[in-house]
Amino acid sequence: MDGPVIEQDKMITVTLPDGHERQVARGTSVIDFAAGIGVGLAKATLGACLNGSKEIVDLRSPILDDCSIEIVTAKSKAGLHVIRHSASHIMADAILRLWPDCKLAIGPSTDQGFYYDIDLDHKITEDDLGRIEAEMKKVIKEDTPFERHTVEREASLDEFRRAGEIYKVELIEGFDPDDELSVYRHGTTAFEDLCRGPHVPSTGHIKAFKLMRVAGSYWRGDEKRQVLQRIYGTAFPSKKELNQYLHNLEEAKKRDHRKLGKELELFMFHPTAPATPFFLPKGAVIYNELVNFMREKYLDYGYDEVVTPQILDVELWKRSGHWDKYQDNMFFTKFDKAEYGVKPMNCPTHALIYGSALKSYKQLPIRLADFGRLHRYERSGVTAGLTRVRSFCQDDAHIFCRDDQIGEEISQVIKMLNEVYETFGFDHLKIYLSTRPEKSVGSDEVWEKAEEGLRNALAENDIEYEVNEGDGAFYGPKIDFVVFDALEREWQLGTVQLDFTMPERFDLEYVNPGDGKSRPVMIHRAILGSLERFMGIIIEHFAGNFPLWLAPVQVRVINISDSQREYAEGVVASLKKLGIRVDAAYANTRIGGKIRDARNARLPFIAVVGDREKENGQVAVQALGGVDLGPSSVEDFGLMLKNKIEAREI
Repeated sequence: MDGPVIEQDKMITVTLPDGHERQVARGTSVIDFAAGIGVGLAKATLGACLNGSKEIVDLRSPILDDCSIEIVTAKSKAGLHVIRHSASHIMADAILRLWPDCKLAIGPSTDQGFYYDIDLDHKITEDDLGRIEAEMKKVIKEDTPFERHTVEREASLDEFRRAGEIYKVELIEGFDPDDELSVYRHGTTAFEDLCRGPHVPSTGHIKAFKLMRVAGSYWRGDEKRQVLQRIYGTAFPSKKELNQYLHNLEEAKKRDHRKLGKELELFMFHPTAPATPFFLPKGAVIYNELVNFMREKYLDYGYDEVVTPQILDVELWKRSGHWDKYQDNMFFTKFDKAEYGVKPMNCPTHALIYGSALKSYKQLPIRLADFGRLHRYERSGVTAGLTRVRSFCQDDAHIFCRDDQIGEEISQVIKMLNEVYETFGFDHLKIYLSTRPEKSVGSDEVWEKAEEGLRNALAENDIEYEVNEGDGAFYGPKIDFVVFDALEREWQLGTVQLDFTMPERFDLEYVNPGDGKSRPVMIHRAILGSLERFMGIIIEHFAGNFPLWLAPVQVRVINISDSQREYAEGVVASLKKLGIRVDAAYANTRIGGKIRDARNARLPFIAVVGDREKENGQVAVQALGGVDLGPSSVEDFGLMLKNKIEAREI
């Protein structure tokens, strides 16, 4: 690596994540530091994060001052990004070897893999991906090191201009003149790319990759600029992980909620209401079951449900701060010579309810829940089935409490949240603390107080979390809860937001023990989040095979022939009296076809009745997947179903 000569005449202290300290010579590289701990760690090292920063420094970077260090390996998310970024360079090298006239744009890593945007007259097809992969394997087999070099701005501009790399030239011209520029080189062809890094030690460290598809893109996302070709790929530390990822992709296609929603007749969309779902009867059953489930939790945890208007004077949104920070995502209308905004959030209406009468400190906390319909403008290019829509409902609530009640209230929300997620089999959570965003309202003092309040609540509940800098709501910081579905995909669901700003904007007060006035704290809270989005998630999580309590049809009664129809009708009536959602297939068609149709509909249970069942007052029970549970009396079958439904078994 090019750079200044470092005099290694000073010892510095480097602190490991477990608190242990090591003394090393100033200028020791990351890789040499790792080697000092162990040969195995050195071999696994891809870079390091210093002093809690998320930015990864190159494994050959010198450590110059006392610092904390976290070694990055392939086992970490950060390490995976290093692998994928390196794979994108290898892909670019392979493309240039195949098409030397190609011009390179950018090639970052992503959460799913990597891509590279290229300018090439030859139109890359799916057939070309195999050629590129084969060339990449040659580059990997060469096992040449990734070498970082700092370069002078003007010299680098001249070099890229001579090579005709117009996109690299534009990138450099857009950098701050004081920024350090670096390039990475590798390969027998001395491939060089403008890059901050870091990268794996050598090309041979890329063990498993796959090119996925080709798409079009605009340079810098500007539709008025050049049209480029974007080649997507992915890479993993091992072939086993890559194969699992590819398997999950295929499984995800089968589970796509848009596909299953149509097949199972759950919801539809229509151009008269873009990105706004219509819930069909079966989908409405699931929707209402989710609402009823949350209402039960509200009773358990002391919430009062309210109903609030959907269209409110814009003066309310100006007062709340939404007008300045959120109006691009709102819908507006005019009547009676006034302008109104369609509600994107419930919080200002709950503030109005709280402020409608002066409260005593003895009345707090006050917990208001609302299933009101919300509307937010989402660009058509980002809407996707139920997971991103323009009209939706949240299991939304706001808690107004005293400062001394914050910890207990957030603890209760976390407890409730865990109970809810366990019901759906989401037993693996990741928690993030999201801090002040660039666009925000409120003073530094208020934000510091709010962030400290959330940190304390997390500490009191002994919860490990990561910090998402700048990802809070415009009015306050938040704790976000991420669940993992059956395919180990991450979904952000629950949120708890601490807000000192809105109570001030709405002049909310309560009478304190000294008969003076104090300002309440406002806690914003959602658990399922958007019901529409949550439905999309669980459709895919369960692959349409809903737990009994959620299934639109819980049992289908099937008679073998017309001679059992009357008995089958009686079975249906008996189950309906128990509150079980049941339908029937009475048609005088082949029993095999009826059973196949029920299985395709993903019904939890099938109750078959023939002459023997009719004679014995029984049903022959099959569970989802064709599991034969044998004969059962109608009464026992009904009670078994009822118990499973009440227990909300998965």
